[in-house]
Amino acid sequence: MPANKTKVLVVEDEASIRKFIAINLHRNDFVVLEAGDGETALEMARRYSPGVIVLDVMLPAMDGFEVCMQIRRMLPQVIIIMLTARGEDMDKIMGLELGADDYMVKPFNPLELVARIRANLRKMASCVPVKTNCISFQQLRLDLEGQRFYKDEEEIELTPTEFAMMKVFMSNPRKAFSRNEIMNCVWGQNYFGDLKTVDVNIRRIREKLEEDPSAPQWIETVWGVGYRLKGAAGHAQY
Repeated sequence: MPANKTKVLVVEDEASIRKFIAINLHRNDFVVLEAGDGETALEMARRYSPGVIVLDVMLPAMDGFEVCMQIRRMLPQVIIIMLTARGEDMDKIMGLELGADDYMVKPFNPLELVARIRANLRKMASCVPVKTNCISFQQLRLDLEGQRFYKDEEEIELTPTEFAMMKVFMSNPRKAFSRNEIMNCVWGQNYFGDLKTVDVNIRRIREKLEEDPSAPQWIETVWGVGYRLKGAAGHAQY
């Protein structure tokens, strides 16, 4: 497999849909792997360590939610985009809660899927350090080179989306960001996603970071605006 191309694992039990997705990804210069069920997907993820996984919710035997959880534990930095049925809002929220980075609703334009993949890859690339490899704010530390996050020097595992969001907050402590601003910073200006993706990721970060997620001390809701990273007086250290 070409080392310089992103590997995308497509997990879809309907062969015609899977092949359709694969053909369009090939045309856009991705290396494509295919799996028709959850067990095969887990084995291929272990073997090939793809950069992106396109994962259908409705799979035989092991559903996409279980696959998502297991892959997230196996490959913390992989980008997971879930495919859900039209109108199934709970599937979207459940997928995001379990660690997915994004979702697409069937039927969808394959060009939009390519755009979503590229937006998520740009999000990952934005975490690559340029002048510094670490951002610190009070007890929090973000290791950009190692893609690791620490609180009180204890590592907290974040998904790629959560990591990118913490980079935005820690680079701008106490600045209030609207949901649209967060989405633009993390996914890019031309990304047209659902704003609930921001809320779900904030909730996931709070569950990992806060002593009491229902009374957050770090990621504060700014009513009528969005969210901000708060704390004692001081500035982010670089």
